[in-house]
Amino acid sequence: MVPVLPDSPNATRNAGNTRNTPNTPNVPNPRNNTVAPAHSAHANVLLIEDDPADALLVEAMIEDDTPGIRLTWVRSLAEATDKLRQQIPDCVLLDLDLPDAQGLDALARVRAASDAAVVVLTGLDEKLIGLAAMAAGAQDYLVKGRVEPDLLSRAVRYAIQRKQAERTSVALHASQLHAQENARLERGLLPTPLLNPDSAVAVVPRYRPGRAHALLGGDFYDVVEDADGLVHAVIGDVSGHGPDAAATGVALRLAWRTLVLTGVTGERQLRLMERVLLAERSDRHTFATATTLTLAPAHRTARIRRAGHPGALLRSTAGWEWLEVPGGPALGFLPGRAMWPETTVALPDDAALALFTDGLFEGCVDAHRDRLGETGLLTLARAIETTCPEAFVDELIERVEELAVPSGGLDDDVALLYLRWKSASAASRESNNAST
Repeated sequence: MVPVLPDSPNATRNAGNTRNTPNTPNVPNPRNNTVAPAHSAHANVLLIEDDPADALLVEAMIEDDTPGIRLTWVRSLAEATDKLRQQIPDCVLLDLDLPDAQGLDALARVRAASDAAVVVLTGLDEKLIGLAAMAAGAQDYLVKGRVEPDLLSRAVRYAIQRKQAERTSVALHASQLHAQENARLERGLLPTPLLNPDSAVAVVPRYRPGRAHALLGGDFYDVVEDADGLVHAVIGDVSGHGPDAAATGVALRLAWRTLVLTGVTGERQLRLMERVLLAERSDRHTFATATTLTLAPAHRTARIRRAGHPGALLRSTAGWEWLEVPGGPALGFLPGRAMWPETTVALPDDAALALFTDGLFEGCVDAHRDRLGETGLLTLARAIETTCPEAFVDELIERVEELAVPSGGLDDDVALLYLRWKSASAASRESNNAST
């Protein structure tokens, strides 16, 4: 292209500087020259310009007015692409008339190669192209022949600031969308228990996110009471984290509730849940643990099936004990071949069950990466003196979290279900309150 020389006195003076450039004795070579920053406001700028004279003028203006800018010069878009693969600058000064790219195509290719701020350089008769470039994603444009050193400096600084503001806005929007998606998934994983107004069972659910909550886990639970007064509950955990694990957990939880409402229980229920898992999982190695139980208030019993899930805490007259009934493999381990035996456990009037996911006891509790374990969790439960269900579950989780502080907090999400019998008077009061 034909160089367009700025008409400012400073630029004319700088154009007369004598520096050595191959094949151009009186024109400097900015490619071998970088302007070291003179203060803390550094900015790395990549100049894409095929004309050595124009490149020299840009460098001279930067030296005169903006010592904090470090300039690198390339002559073509192909050379610029190689540079951008190595390091993304703060700003790109882009000539729109290059040997291997012209106009908005050059801008599109630069933006595809990097996320840097872009200021385009246009000729005197190309102002409309400059405006079109800004509409296409450039942060600013400059008209050659009308650029003063302070204008160039200001354009580069403002372009970098605009780009940073744009990135912040995009990141904020993405964060908001991520939070909304997490909220939707959590509502699917952790529903409100579906109990009759006069239910004989009280349920206290809890959920605490781990420190990697940006990657939502697949912990889920649900409680449904049928027309006969039997209370069905499930708690489970899909392996892995992220939206795939959470979506699979939602599918399993919804499948379980549908099966309960249609009268499907027992081993057939777990087998159908496994079929849902196999259909919904994105990775053939994904599995899910689960514990299902059916509480029979009239008989004061709980029928429990365990599919690879950890045991539970059982409160009796003797205090808290660890309860781990016989079980089968996790869902997805032996598709179509697994067996999950049922165990009936007596639950006297003062008994209670606490079901939870493994994040409650598998977290590290010190800097040596030692884990709390089942024994440690049972010790914590026995040390809690309160008999209030809500206070008990909150204090238990808080004590686990306190122990995990030296290692950075809970590694995994925690879901917990506390189930107990209501007294006859309490169930009657709640039924009357619901009817009024």
